[in-house]
Amino acid sequence: MADLTGRMIGAMQADVKTLAEIEADPNAMGQAVTVIVIAGIASLVGNIFRGGIIAGIVWLIASIVAYALFSLFVFLIGVKLMPEPTTKADFNETFRVVGFAASPGVFNVLAIFPFVGVLVSMLVGIWSLVIGVIAVREVLDYSNTGRAIIVALIAGVACWFIVFILLLPILAIAGLARAVAG
Repeated sequence: MADLTGRMIGAMQADVKTLAEIEADPNAMGQAVTVIVIAGIASLVGNIFRGGIIAGIVWLIASIVAYALFSLFVFLIGVKLMPEPTTKADFNETFRVVGFAASPGVFNVLAIFPFVGVLVSMLVGIWSLVIGVIAVREVLDYSNTGRAIIVALIAGVACWFIVFILLLPILAIAGLARAVAG
């Protein structure tokens, strides 16, 4: 099994060879989940003073759910609705490759510094978005980045709707209820 750190660095560099290796390795599922959790914890640490521990935990849970949903939507849209003749992917491959797009999130820990925190979070978000589009293009075996952008955009909007409109308020209310009760 390949080195997690090496794969994260490769993903951060948008190295297509690394993404193809992750796609082909069924044992990389745990690594993909680990990347998402590490990025979420880094964000929790980086934003602890702005949002607090409960908000950070809610965001960590939401980010794991969001990556799973985004991967599902990418798979459904890219494989079922908008495949190219070369498209061959399953959900597990999609999740593994898309999960590694969270790799730049480790730098969210730097958001702990006042005045630069929002900028760091914004830059990490853009970086992850770019890697995500490249990951979508790679896992769906697309010949053109424009198609990957369209799939990522549609999947992102659907995911955003579910996570932010439906799931996040439920998790926030549950977190507040626990804080009040405890």
